[in-house]
Amino acid sequence: MSLHKTLTTLCLFIILINLVLFIRISDAQNSQKDYIDAHNVARDAVGVAPIRWNVTLVAYAKAYANKRIEDSALRLSSGPYVENSVKGGGSFMTGKEAVRLWLEEKNYYHYNSNSCDSCKQCGNYTQVVWRTSVRVGCARVQCDDGWYFVICSYDPPGNVIRQRPY
Repeated sequence: MSLHKTLTTLCLFIILINLVLFIRISDAQNSQKDYIDAHNVARDAVGVAPIRWNVTLVAYAKAYANKRIEDSALRLSSGPYVENSVKGGGSFMTGKEAVRLWLEEKNYYHYNSNSCDSCKQCGNYTQVVWRTSVRVGCARVQCDDGWYFVICSYDPPGNVIRQRPY
């Protein structure tokens, strides 16, 4: 085999290995365990019982995410569950990253007054840690515009008016 063919084969092999590693790393950030772990670390921090993965909610989240493929719009599903959703460009918008973004809203939430800073959002955070929401199912899709749409559906729904999350 010539030196040129050897180098070409080696380069192709290295590219293939990097591609496989990238796909595995990418998938790892979107696994059931990643979603659950991210939720449960936050729930544990405020003394709330762990949330469990639910296949019915996964199916619901996937069906709704598939409806958003054409427009990546952040709209509520108006279904029987409550959900958190987020969209972002690039493959960095993983399920794990989505939960991290929702948890950043904790900075705007004030437990004593059960309120959120003016002009800020904290409902995604409070839903993640809502004590009576005990089941979750999540999905992630890449939309036609290149954005990624991530959704988690919760049951029973949280963010009940005049109630505290924990």
